[in-house]
Amino acid sequence: MDDLLNPHRKWMKAALREAERAFEADEVPVGAVVVRGNVIVGRGHNMVERLEDPTAHAELIAITAACSTMGTKNLTGCTLYVTLEPCPMCAGATVLSRLDRIVFGAFDEKAGAASTLFNIPQDPRLNHRAEIISGIEEERCAELLQEFFRRKRTQGGDLTRDA
Repeated sequence: MDDLLNPHRKWMKAALREAERAFEADEVPVGAVVVRGNVIVGRGHNMVERLEDPTAHAELIAITAACSTMGTKNLTGCTLYVTLEPCPMCAGATVLSRLDRIVFGAFDEKAGAASTLFNIPQDPRLNHRAEIISGIEEERCAELLQEFFRRKRTQGGDLTRDA
């Protein structure tokens, strides 16, 4: 019932499922889905380690999948749901793909580019701007990241990765 009152929570839970997939794969647990209407048209989770690709962030994978599904590079009419505030690279991709809206869970104090350090998606100097909604399922999104890094510290894992 709660999801009917707040559809953003419904889609963020789908992004959280993607983040959990990343967690299980020993990737920084960030997940994303792109929604058009009432349908997920793209989904992704971090795959930086698996693909050995620093650009394999959840947002970019979800945006690429959405463009493939829709057969266009223009994602007007779509919303990106992501568990962590996008970094500068991913925020730039939201502008280039012309997403209408970005909804994120946890704020990223070290690399956040959708409100914390920068606000690339709403920069008036750029040719497109996206609405930003923050803090949806923030606690759960942050807990998943905290648990991942807590385990890494206790296991002596590599903490040099970016979220």
